[in-house]
Amino acid sequence: MNSYTHALTQQQVRKLRALLEKSGFEFAPKEWTIFFAQKNKLSVAVYEKGPKVLVQGRGVEEFVQFELEPKVLGEAKLGYEEVHSPEMFEPHFGVDESGKGDFFGPLVISGVYVDRGIGRKLLDGGVVDSKRISSDARIRVLADTIRKTSQGLVETVLIGPAKYNELYEKFGNLNRLLGWGHARVIENLLARKPGCPRSLSDQFADARVIKESLMRHGRNIVLEQRPRAESDIAVAAASIIAREGFINWLERKGKELGMRLERGVSPGVKETAKKLVELKGPQALREVAKIHFRTAHEIAPEHYAAPPARENWRKMSKPTGAESST
Repeated sequence: MNSYTHALTQQQVRKLRALLEKSGFEFAPKEWTIFFAQKNKLSVAVYEKGPKVLVQGRGVEEFVQFELEPKVLGEAKLGYEEVHSPEMFEPHFGVDESGKGDFFGPLVISGVYVDRGIGRKLLDGGVVDSKRISSDARIRVLADTIRKTSQGLVETVLIGPAKYNELYEKFGNLNRLLGWGHARVIENLLARKPGCPRSLSDQFADARVIKESLMRHGRNIVLEQRPRAESDIAVAAASIIAREGFINWLERKGKELGMRLERGVSPGVKETAKKLVELKGPQALREVAKIHFRTAHEIAPEHYAAPPARENWRKMSKPTGAESST
């Protein structure tokens, strides 16, 4: 293990700083951190966002097990995952998606099969929820690790913007579209691992949304959904594979267009969308963006209708966890 990250409370931040000072770590300024400290070839950074700690370098595992966990976090988890979360090591698929909250780019849904041996190797390889990873390079390295470790039992359904817009108009609901995509991933994985008993994903809709989309191969699998499912190693792995597919598409399409396609719905995203419309016309958005987002209406109001008011949207779609009109 060469890196470790964990969320901290403000009290834990203070305890960690005191521990590092007592242990002879040298502190130095670093952008976006509350503090950054090093000793020998081990570094400890506590980032403002979260806050969260990132431990890197030589001796990460020893520091976490013998210093960070018992003296700051007050719990022993590293190396004890099979005790705390035995179900995580039982055979199952993890399914997650990337891109649903981003104006530009596709919706990417990925699935990864995990059993005891694969799960242990993924954890030891540093696989965590993709939301805890800010580096695209790191995402790509971990995605390669996952593919090599999972015996080829990795599946991705990438729904490009043009197809996404077509399907969204057909389904009229993001949860139904997500359910359809999850079902396709599960079906494709079952074709290669027919005996897998269970699939786990984050809770975005009633499980019946997925069940109704499954073909005959998937009728018997147990569909489990829960909040923060990314704590499961299979779902975390799927989140990384999905993110890789998403960032690769953005990079490739951006080069093709000669402009940088940013994530999210920031002012920079809107400026890029305006330039694209000026150069290629309003219809160009259908090929690179999710046109049911409010951003499309703001950029080209005569061509794209405003989405329903958020209150109405909530009444129409009870399930939570899916943004449809950013």
